[in-house]
Amino acid sequence: MKIGVFATFMSPHATPQMIREFGHRAEAAGVESIWMGEHVVLFDEMEFPYPGSRDGRIPVPEGGGMLDTLTTFGMLAGVTEKLRFGTGIALVPQRNPIYTAKELATLDWLSGGRMDFGIGVGWCKEEVIACGYSWEDRGERCDEFLETMINLWTEPVASFEGRHVQLAPCRMDPKPIQKPHVPIIVGGHGAPSLRRAARFGSGWYGFALDVPATAAVLERLDRALADAGRSREGFEIVITPISTTAEDIEGFRSLGVDRLVVQLGSQKPERVERRLDELGALVKTAA
Repeated sequence: MKIGVFATFMSPHATPQMIREFGHRAEAAGVESIWMGEHVVLFDEMEFPYPGSRDGRIPVPEGGGMLDTLTTFGMLAGVTEKLRFGTGIALVPQRNPIYTAKELATLDWLSGGRMDFGIGVGWCKEEVIACGYSWEDRGERCDEFLETMINLWTEPVASFEGRHVQLAPCRMDPKPIQKPHVPIIVGGHGAPSLRRAARFGSGWYGFALDVPATAAVLERLDRALADAGRSREGFEIVITPISTTAEDIEGFRSLGVDRLVVQLGSQKPERVERRLDELGALVKTAA
């Protein structure tokens, strides 16, 4: 089982030096991948609370904020050789699909084929609206955007005609190094997300789950894959676990989980130091 780390780098702790050193040390420890979450703006008041914290708000340092995912991966790719990089998750319905396709293809090209495109529809209504899109139809828009990006990555001359995208025949190069394109890892536990994973995904990403919860979602995922004429063969299961005891590791392994992406937690230097040691030990346990 592969071990990755989920690191939502935030200023002021995530300085250029810290990120470079983290990339070097994570790679040396045998960590397989680094994953980052995405939010371009944050709000003091939100209709729907953030599901990953007790108070419903994204925890950021005073006066700080989240670094841009793809820009940070570009920096990390330049100072590492083997680490993969995953968006966990890219908020596709609020992104321009043409620019996103170009950014991912360029990063895959420059990194030697080390990108994974974790995707989802997001939970923050205010952020979607701030980016110029509507909230209620974000699922439909996500699917059209994915189709558009796949066409741009795989077709010499790409085009798309839909409700949300009208793309006249055009060329986008370079293509991703990975074939047929950058792997799409679909996040989310609901039925629409699982159907999207079965339709578009090279894999599925479950966040903040234990072994029993993962097993329950995988049962529904297997049904969605079967409905799409697919199976889990060649389909990657990625989990960010809430616990990584030896018993947990064996439980996830028995379910066929391919990659555990473990939360980094605090980015204060002394905590990162301890966490990297823990990750190195976890890599050995999971091998």
